[in-house]
Amino acid sequence: MEFEIFGWTLLDYFQTIVDGILYGATYAIIGIGFTLIFGVMDKLNLAYAATALAGAYFSWGVGTQIPLPAPIAYCISAIAAGGFGYLVYICNFRYIPSGAPLASLLATVGMLLFLEELIVHATEGMPQSYPALFDDVMLEWGDFGMRGDLMFVFGLCVLATAFLLYVIYRTKLGMATRAVAQQPVAAQLCGMSVQGTNSTTFVIAGVIGGIAGAMIGASVGILSPLLTVPVTVKGLIAAVIGGLGSIPGAIVGGLLIGAFENTFQLIRSVTERDMYVMLLLFAFLAFRPGGIFGTASRHE
Repeated sequence: MEFEIFGWTLLDYFQTIVDGILYGATYAIIGIGFTLIFGVMDKLNLAYAATALAGAYFSWGVGTQIPLPAPIAYCISAIAAGGFGYLVYICNFRYIPSGAPLASLLATVGMLLFLEELIVHATEGMPQSYPALFDDVMLEWGDFGMRGDLMFVFGLCVLATAFLLYVIYRTKLGMATRAVAQQPVAAQLCGMSVQGTNSTTFVIAGVIGGIAGAMIGASVGILSPLLTVPVTVKGLIAAVIGGLGSIPGAIVGGLLIGAFENTFQLIRSVTERDMYVMLLLFAFLAFRPGGIFGTASRHE
């Protein structure tokens, strides 16, 4: 007789945790977007996940008019989300005084609700199917298996994250971004455009978010307006748990949330999993408010 915990075997838990980590890569990317924008501007963009899903919806809309292969749909999602990211910057940050952080925060809340309502009206609030790759592939080792679509989601998210880290730490744009984040006045004296750098950061974060939005749709097979708020909350939680301002922290936080919510979905039910994710956040805020990488520089 196999050893069981709450009615499930250790293999069941291992399978659940692995699946959660693979899907958690999408939360990691959303968390990276939050922390990247916060690191550059010291402000939260609560419309970030909404722009990521809006990019996926845009690619779905194009696909309803012109049949598209899944990879092309993903590329369109990334490009569209980059455009939405630029729109958010212009509407919610560019012309709002830097000394009024609450104004820009509330403006992004309004943009989140606006994009959500736009999606609801465009789709009549109904879930829409979204193309996936390798959804018919299953790698099995005895009783343990890995879904091909989740492996693809994880792999593409890893590549997107690697590209972002390369841009930040190995290019002139990344150098300018870090300079503006740390010393905006000195960066201007060196000839760097603060507004140009900030807008480019929003576009790059939007492109990466568009990939995450497409992967969220691909992994579950549908896009739904009901995804906007949960993805926003979990992406923000990933950034906070990892240490707001730390890109490695956002990665770890996203993977941890994916594994955690999947485990409690197995033990309890899908209706309760978000509650336990919030309890995880409360635990971190109580015992390690700076996050996992809280000792690192906030502008890492």
